[in-house]
Amino acid sequence: MTPFDAYKQYLALKNHFGKQKYDYHKYAGKSRASIESFNKRKDKYWFEKLSRQKSDEEIKNFYIANFLESDDPNSLWIGNVIRGGDICYKEWQKRQQSLQYIFTQQSQEMLSSNNLEELFDCSRQHPPILKMFLGGKIDIETLVIWDKIFLFRNNFDKKLLDPIWESVSLKIKKYTPFLNIDVFLYKKLLKETVIGD
Repeated sequence: MTPFDAYKQYLALKNHFGKQKYDYHKYAGKSRASIESFNKRKDKYWFEKLSRQKSDEEIKNFYIANFLESDDPNSLWIGNVIRGGDICYKEWQKRQQSLQYIFTQQSQEMLSSNNLEELFDCSRQHPPILKMFLGGKIDIETLVIWDKIFLFRNNFDKKLLDPIWESVSLKIKKYTPFLNIDVFLYKKLLKETVIGD
């Protein structure tokens, strides 16, 4: 990947995670960046550095990990990503490598203090599943997998009209296409968690 390609990838993923209407997959990662605008940037050094250090797939995943971690992807500057992004990226990689284990552990934790219906109860502000995510007890991947199984996001979108949920909902929506999982397998894991081995 050239430095300019790394820049285009950065813009496309920044738009994907930060803007409601832009879809990285629909537009095949394209952005309106020009080589002229890239050459005028004072921070182009960061893209040159990144393109030398990482493979194409690593650059993409590096960006995904950092945009996921950000509260405001639109304001995430490449210099900050490069300086502190490796820790975030390594954490993301660990979660990918242990996804089934983490999902099972976090699902057991969720179900030890709530039954299934309670987890999705929106009657008193934020439902427990959202509180657990906001409190760092479950990862974004677990939240996305639970949404793939129970399809709760659309229901929450109708019931929870607050900026906290809106940002989490957008994060789930934007991350889901990047998380390629076998829903049947995770349903089976969850069933085993509920029933026990």
